[in-house]
Amino acid sequence: MKPLFVFEMANNHMGDVDHGVRTIRAIREACEGFDDCFDFAFKLQYRDLDTFIHASMRGRDDVKYIKRFEETRLSDEAFRTLVAEMETQGFRTVCTPFDERSVDRIDAHGIDTIKIASCSFTDWPLLERIARADKPVIASTAGSTLEEIDNVVSFFLHRGKDLTLMHCVAEYPTPDEALQVNQIGLLRERYPDCRIGYSTHESPDNTVAVMLAMAKGATVFEKHVVLPTERYPANAYSADPRQIRDWLAAARRALQICGSSERYVPSAAERASLTSLRRGVFALRAIPAGAEIDDSMIEIAFPPSEGQLTANDWSKYSRFVAREAIPAGGPVMHAAVEEQHLRGKVLQAVTAVKALLKAGNIVVPGKSDLEISHHYGMERFSEFGLTMVTVVNREYCKKLLVMLPGQTHPEQYHEQKEETFVVLHGDLTLWLDNEQQRAKAGDVITVNRGVRHKFHTEGGAVFEEISSTHYKDDSFYTDPAIAQNPRRKTWLTYWM
Repeated sequence: MKPLFVFEMANNHMGDVDHGVRTIRAIREACEGFDDCFDFAFKLQYRDLDTFIHASMRGRDDVKYIKRFEETRLSDEAFRTLVAEMETQGFRTVCTPFDERSVDRIDAHGIDTIKIASCSFTDWPLLERIARADKPVIASTAGSTLEEIDNVVSFFLHRGKDLTLMHCVAEYPTPDEALQVNQIGLLRERYPDCRIGYSTHESPDNTVAVMLAMAKGATVFEKHVVLPTERYPANAYSADPRQIRDWLAAARRALQICGSSERYVPSAAERASLTSLRRGVFALRAIPAGAEIDDSMIEIAFPPSEGQLTANDWSKYSRFVAREAIPAGGPVMHAAVEEQHLRGKVLQAVTAVKALLKAGNIVVPGKSDLEISHHYGMERFSEFGLTMVTVVNREYCKKLLVMLPGQTHPEQYHEQKEETFVVLHGDLTLWLDNEQQRAKAGDVITVNRGVRHKFHTEGGAVFEEISSTHYKDDSFYTDPAIAQNPRRKTWLTYWM
């Protein structure tokens, strides 16, 4: 979704509909060349002046805003003309109502989005009427407490409204030291279900603030605009078309500098630069074709050649078999080996194990190591395997065993260890000396020394093992292929 820029005309149409039309067209021209980066909207303000201003205060020239509002009054027909021009120029239409009758007018004029001014943020009679309109809502938060923002967000989200919150400071113009751009981050973290924006009142020549706001993650921006003439001079916080163009250019530059919010894809040049600084894998001795390459056969040193395995490729999750003979001292090239990388499969297994433990409400002691048994290789872990957490292993031993849906643990026996299993969650089928039995949560099964045992689960299972001391060399598999697999275990310390 592109960032949205909202241009606020407020009363800068000066009560002159022709001047308002010229302003809309001038701002449209200022946006030329930026449509590939941004979406644009134009905003009006509606007040039903005959009811908005109390009868006793109408016509007062000594009250600043009353004089301003009354001098710039427009008819319903004039507002419709401005809305039509906004649509003609390709702008989305936005309007700020300051009273309930103005929301009725927004509905009647077919305006796309309702904007709530900061002064109206907790005007509950007005918010109730806005909530009944079938339109997205943008709300400025200047001067509001977190409790007030919480209440307004809850009010609109509970009613299923599309809500954008705008960080805003209501000083006109706002000095740099009062901009509080970090509030954007606070709003983003506290209200993840809302789009967060920045409504600006700083000096119109200030292009730094929009860059900072973009970097902080704002995606909606609002600024007062003006078309100065001899008759209608600019105020101190509204931007003219040239200043708007500079503002958009700064925002585009910030967007380019900030880049993606997802993890970026490095360029070919960056990859090449990093690879050239890595250590390469070299053969310590001649490696025959067909040999699995292990740590004893290689050394890792700088510099690497193009296409050579590097230290970054070499890990306990990777397996390399020579396709061709590799001479002693020579670089081990990617083209010369068959590669198998299992890190992704291991992470998938850990994620599934966590989910099953959570489903069974199983409490796992903190900082427990995870042992993944992949008897026929990690590539067949979904068929054959088991995951184990050793809680204690002294003269007595306790483990948590996790089997994922569809897994089988191959047949084995122990000569020294006797063990009892308590099923905590899920279903388990066991074979004890080829005799099958089924178990469910709460069942207890004891396996004596020398008894061959095998497990299978259809829907996944978590069971507890309580036993005498576990010894590494006391597991004997009836399938000799398992014992011949030296990489059938993976241990993880940081998995919780």
